[in-house]
Amino acid sequence: MNEKQFLRGFLPDEDPQQTLPEACNDWVALGADLRKLVLTRHLRPMVRDLPPFPAGSLSTDREKWRAINLLGYINSLYVLGSHDEPVSTIPANLAVPFHALASEMGVPPILSYAIQALYNWRRIDPAGPITAENLTLLQNFAGGMDEEWFVTLHIEIEAAAAPAILALQPLKQAAEVQDFGAMTRHLETIGNALETMTTILKRMPERCDPYIYYNRVRPFMFGWKDNEMFPEGVLYEGVEAYGGKPIQLRGETGAQSSVVPAIDATLGIGHERDEMRIYLIEMFDYMPIADRNLIFELQKGADVRQTVIDSGSSSLKNSYNFAIEKLSDFRIKHIEYAAMYILKPAQSTNESAGVGTGGTPFTFYLKKHINETKKHLID
Repeated sequence: MNEKQFLRGFLPDEDPQQTLPEACNDWVALGADLRKLVLTRHLRPMVRDLPPFPAGSLSTDREKWRAINLLGYINSLYVLGSHDEPVSTIPANLAVPFHALASEMGVPPILSYAIQALYNWRRIDPAGPITAENLTLLQNFAGGMDEEWFVTLHIEIEAAAAPAILALQPLKQAAEVQDFGAMTRHLETIGNALETMTTILKRMPERCDPYIYYNRVRPFMFGWKDNEMFPEGVLYEGVEAYGGKPIQLRGETGAQSSVVPAIDATLGIGHERDEMRIYLIEMFDYMPIADRNLIFELQKGADVRQTVIDSGSSSLKNSYNFAIEKLSDFRIKHIEYAAMYILKPAQSTNESAGVGTGGTPFTFYLKKHINETKKHLID
């Protein structure tokens, strides 16, 4: 796999591949019709009738990610369905190549944040910015404005995080040599990027309605772990690594984004080891290899917060607190939208409102993480 430069934060350094080799045409055609087939009973028979996905025809990492993106959407819609009840077995012609490609690229064979957002877009104007107004998705569930806006706005947030991500290692290095001027600049860069990210996130209600998201988008994002529909998980037919037994995997969730964990690791923000902390550690397995490795690297080396305290510099302390405050603001807006897009719509359905698409209760822990973040402010 190519070495990642993080020039766009955790988005790929090059725009995602849009096409696949001719050998994949039958699967590409099915993927293009997903938004229509999901309304019918034809999707599952059509998938079963296809020849095995020709993974051997792929030669580049970009092609492999595009294939994983295509198969990830087909896989989730096959299992979760829309017109029919969910099923707990994935046919071998889909399961085997999806597992092989996902394993090669270091992610589980299920639709994850990386598959849905990081590697699922193209720019309408190729020379224009990576913003929601200039993006469209390569794959959808049912399609429509609300689904597009929900995902493309997350992609824009990832792009806006790039200056912060690029500043994290230089900040750690500056702390190592106690270059307080450089630390101040990097902390301000991180804080400014977080402020921009929050501003973008605030735009979510513009084109993504909570009712539409909850009832028409979110149902396809669930996984088969801690999901009462799949108490034993889902069987991937023909995948030898699973020994003929069902496997449990988490669904797509923003907790699989590497941005906040990377910033936490750099700023020295720790969270108590509770149910949510264990869950977030598990989320590393769903991040692309290079992304999770960067977080692990950022957890080492100089203690940025302690260096700020020991410096006695009021300007450095203010810059550190600025970054902490902006990180807290982002987390606060996140929990506000969790209430708007999940808790409130669930009140009318008698569903388990506090369970996210990843399969874990989240509201209590989101509040707790906000408080833990604020505790890192330096007096």
